[in-house]
Amino acid sequence: MSWDWQVFCEDTLTREAIQGCFGKGGDITYLDWMLSAWGWTVSVSVLALALALVVGSLVGTLRTLQDRPMVVRLGNAWVELFRNIPLLVQIFLWYHVVPTLFPVMRGVSGFVLVVLALGFFTSARIAEQVRSGIQALPRGQRYAGMAMGFTTFQTYRYVLLPMAFRIIIPPLTSETMNIFKNSSVAFAVSVAELTMFAMQAQEETSRGIEVYLAVTGLYIVSAFAINRVMAFVEKRSRVPGLIVAGGSGGH
Repeated sequence: MSWDWQVFCEDTLTREAIQGCFGKGGDITYLDWMLSAWGWTVSVSVLALALALVVGSLVGTLRTLQDRPMVVRLGNAWVELFRNIPLLVQIFLWYHVVPTLFPVMRGVSGFVLVVLALGFFTSARIAEQVRSGIQALPRGQRYAGMAMGFTTFQTYRYVLLPMAFRIIIPPLTSETMNIFKNSSVAFAVSVAELTMFAMQAQEETSRGIEVYLAVTGLYIVSAFAINRVMAFVEKRSRVPGLIVAGGSGGH
């Protein structure tokens, strides 16, 4: 078996070799295509993560307001809904069903719909982690905020959430890596990310080993970079001597 890594230096239309492996004057090599697909994968992942963090933090916080049971029930319903439906099914729902029910969504691109689906799916998992992080804090943290005259909103903003996020950085690292890997389902609605590139390039070149190894390498590099960044954030944000009640699992 012989491997031909020069396939990445070929023009995607003419299959002619391009010197330097990067196309010029409108030519696109398979290397250009792969790097562009990597960019789409990163874009989907970053935007979905930002959405998941915002929504997940809000829902997770609402689930700890025990004096407002209706709000807690709504937060629980959100988590159960998005956590228990497979991600691929959710993407198809957003792509095929939502535009039918809401005509205003018909002009929305598949890219945006994938970001929404992946962001909401991950928000349910982050909401559970935020809830656990808040409940793992000693009750004195909440009482201290109230004793200083803070409102409930201010207590969460300035006291509870900053501490809770320090506790949940390790599981957030896993979710960040998962969201990058889960972005591969975007190929199902024709978003030109890494998995779609691999499938199409393999069909065109019949060089599946080289193509899939290269794509796998990019996923590994991305996951390692995420791990290192989050490890750095965890190290810099660690609170010396912090003792939580019952760990990150809550009580």
